[in-house]
Amino acid sequence: MNPHLTSGLDVALLVFWAFLLFFLCLVFYLRREDRREGYPLEDEMTGRLDTVGGPLHTASAKSFLLPFGHGRVFTDASAREPVNIAARRTDRFAGAPYAPTGNPLVDGIGPAAWANRAKRPDIDMDGHPRIVPLSAATGYSIAYQDPTMLGWPVVGADGAIAGTIAELWVDRADRLIRYLQVDIGERSVLAPMMMASVDRRRGRVVIDAIRADQFADAPRIDATDQITLYEEERVQAYFGGGYLYASADRQEPLI
Repeated sequence: MNPHLTSGLDVALLVFWAFLLFFLCLVFYLRREDRREGYPLEDEMTGRLDTVGGPLHTASAKSFLLPFGHGRVFTDASAREPVNIAARRTDRFAGAPYAPTGNPLVDGIGPAAWANRAKRPDIDMDGHPRIVPLSAATGYSIAYQDPTMLGWPVVGADGAIAGTIAELWVDRADRLIRYLQVDIGERSVLAPMMMASVDRRRGRVVIDAIRADQFADAPRIDATDQITLYEEERVQAYFGGGYLYASADRQEPLI
């Protein structure tokens, strides 16, 4: 090393201060980024927002470029969605559970809660909707060893018949059945296949997540050939919440 360049410079000390500066900048960046979701904090009892500000307590808005020409998604760390749920606190202390005041499956309470996902379908690597009716999925069919289940009755948690299967919705990326389209008379609803039990011997499908009469309030979907991420979230939340809210006895302790 040229002594004329380093004779008055402590290289080791310079590297140390450079690392220290980098580390402080990293901490500053991460401290801001972890404020992107869940902030500002909200008092559980009063609902008052924590107004502590400053550069370490706020994150700048960020945008994400979506694939296949779906535009951009902008996130604002300071924005908060309004919270107005149809439920009441069961006691006057922080952490007290909430009891529904309406229909928890429709209102999105507890396990029936949903997120406001994008109102566009999930897509495969080619940019096409992943989940479509089997009749519209070219090249896909039910294996000859398995029943098609079309026309089979669908039985709810109460043992009553909710409707009959009118169509199967397949995931073309994962190559499996995602939803059963159940004809309940005046309209059809989609029910998650993962919550269904196929009874081959009796030629029926049992969905014990909800009662037969509760199929009528299941979320609707707008299109007949695709389902959006938002609609998927609503359907999954409705049926998943039924494991707690479908009947009063499910909300009681086991012992």
